Parts: sequence; structure tokens; C-alpha cells
Amino acid sequence: MIRATRRFLIPAPIGVLFLIASAVQAAQVEVGFSPEGSAETLVVNVIQKAEHQVLLMGYSFTSPSVVKALIAAKRRGVDVQVVLDARGNEGKSSQAAMNLIAHAGIAVRTNAAYKIQHDKVIITDGRNVETGSFNYSSAAAHSNSENALVLWDVPDVAKVYTQHWQSRWDKGQAYQAGY
Repeated sequence: MIRATRRFLIPAPIGVLFLIASAVQAAQVEVGFSPEGSAETLVVNVIQKAEHQVLLMGYSFTSPSVVKALIAAKRRGVDVQVVLDARGNEGKSSQAAMNLIAHAGIAVRTNAAYKIQHDKVIITDGRNVETGSFNYSSAAAHSNSENALVLWDVPDVAKVYTQHWQSRWDKGQAYQAGY
């Protein structure tokens, strides 16, 4: 497998860069791109490395690899919660993916409070943040030009993203699996 992710160190403080007041120790950063494959690999890796919690918010959700990684995380005892754009996930592929994770015991909500909930973010263990243009979809992995960025061990950044995630979760409605 070709690994096209790159790692960078961001020196402290990065608080100004992220509009966070506190200083952060050196964070490890990884980037990936698609359709070359490294974006999806990076996203799945973030989920696989989670030990306690995965909070995902997304727009389009059809990726079999992401679905499998979320279900595997849930099975190993990780708290997994997903909030997705309501209108962006009305198709059969999205519904099938959402049904799979819901039947695996993963809490899923859909959010219709905005014209588009266009966030693409995964927060793990209150410390790590994955974001970028990469939708959690087959098209993002195989057809689109996309990017993914992971900030490892940045609890202050993760806290801000978690607050944003929580606001979208709170405005969402519980997803009821169709089968």
C-alpha cells in the first residue's frame, strides 16, 4: 500500500492559528488526499485508533470503509456518535449506511436546522481532530478531489470542535433505521 500521508510538527503555541487562547504542545499533523487513497486511509485510521470516543459529523455518508471502521470501534467498546446532514443523506446508499451503523448500536442523528450541515469532522478521545473537504462517501474516496487533515493530541482544539459537534447534535433528530 502506498502511504501518501505526510506528518508535520506544529510548534507551540498554535492557539492563535485556531483562535484558541491557550498554548498547545507540539501537535502531530497528517494530511491525505483523494482519489489517491490517502484521505480515506487517514480517516479510517483515526477511527481505528480511537480508544474511548468517536464523534463524527458529516454531510454525505455512504463510505463502506468508514461504516466498517465505526462499527468495529463500537464493537471494541468505543462510544460512537454520528450526526449527519438530513437532506444530504436521503438517498438509498446513505440510508443503507445509516441503517448499518444504527443497527450496530451507534447513536445517529440527522440535522435539518441548516440549509446544509456541511461539516466533515471526527473528534476522537477528546484529543484528536480530523477535518477537511473529505465527505464520508464513496464518491469522496474514489471520484472527487478531496483532502483530509488530522491534528493529533490537540485537546484544546478538540474541545472547541466538540462544542461545535454538540451544538449540531442538539439540533438533530434521532435517526430511525428503516429496516
